[in-house]
Amino acid sequence: MDAPYDPLDYGNLAHSVVRALLKTPPAELSPAEAFTGSGVYALYYQGELPFYSRIAGRESDTPIYVGKAVPKGGRTGSTKTKSAAGKELHQRLREHAKSIRQVDNLALGEFQCRYLVVVPVWINPAERFLLEHFQPIWNTAIDGFGNHAPGKGRRDMRRPRWDIVHPGRPWAAKLKAGENVEQIVKRLIDVQ
Repeated sequence: MDAPYDPLDYGNLAHSVVRALLKTPPAELSPAEAFTGSGVYALYYQGELPFYSRIAGRESDTPIYVGKAVPKGGRTGSTKTKSAAGKELHQRLREHAKSIRQVDNLALGEFQCRYLVVVPVWINPAERFLLEHFQPIWNTAIDGFGNHAPGKGRRDMRRPRWDIVHPGRPWAAKLKAGENVEQIVKRLIDVQ
C-alpha cells in the first residue's frame, strides 16, 4: 500500500516551486531590469546546432541548463541566508549571458530563460528536482557551463566539456583539454 499523500512533504513542496517556475513566461536570458532575490532558473536553447536538435526550438519545454542562485553566505550557513534581499538571481543570469557572449558558436539571442525568486530554504530542493526531472544536457553530458574561473592553486584543472564544445571563455582557454569536441558530441548523441 502506498503511503498517504502529504502536501507538506519536502519533495511535494519542492515540486510546487518547480510548477511555479514552469508557469512563468519565458524571458530574455539577460533580464535588462534588475530585480531582487535569489532562486532557481531554467535556460532554453532555440538555436540550430544539430547536436541540440532534440531540445531546441521555441516550443521546447526541455531546458538545456538549470541552476540556482543562493543568498550570499548560503553555502557557509551565514545568518544572511534568512533573507532573499540581494540580487543574486539577476546577477547569476547576467553571468550566464556573459559566458554565452564570449563563445564562438552560440548567440545570446538563441536563449530564453525562466526564473523564480524563492524563499531560500526551498532553493536547493527545487534545483535538485529540476535536475532529476529534466537531466539538462549542460548539467549532465556537457557540464561546466556554470563554472567560474579556477582560483589560485587550481590551474591544473581540466578544461570543462562545455568550454571544449563552446570555445571562447578566456579563463577556460588556459586549461588543458582532456577530450575533443568529436568525443563529447558522440557521447551526447549516444545518451539521447
